[in-house]
Amino acid sequence: MTDSILKHVVVPIANEDDATVTCDALEAFLDDELETITVVHVIEQTEGYPDKAPFEAREQQSDRIFSIVEDRFTDGLDIRRELRYGPDVVDEILAAAEELGATAIGFNTESSGRLERLLSGDSSYRLITESEQPVVVFSRHDAGDTDA
Repeated sequence: MTDSILKHVVVPIANEDDATVTCDALEAFLDDELETITVVHVIEQTEGYPDKAPFEAREQQSDRIFSIVEDRFTDGLDIRRELRYGPDVVDEILAAAEELGATAIGFNTESSGRLERLLSGDSSYRLITESEQPVVVFSRHDAGDTDA
């Protein structure tokens, strides 16, 4: 019997809205095989340029993101926090998955903002092609949804 690829999933999340939408989509993937979700939030640091927001505010946002996921999945799942800092968000996600021994990386297709831009085009290609772990796309479409 093979182990599930969804035993320990690294889930990158960009902001609070993304956390809520990703949790909605992730619920469809919950099964007895899933033991651990590691939420990865990357605070992007660009050398030589001022930060987009004060550092303390960005760390507080990280705490809110982690709390949204922890509050959502309280029934026995091991929810871990992984706050990363770096100039390349994809590199940080891949490094976290490798260092933590994740069985997969998962992200939501309906995310918005920075993560959506990150996981479109070259960045999604990099995530998929450079990852040592399988990459799982969480999608959630309501039957009543008519938006394409």
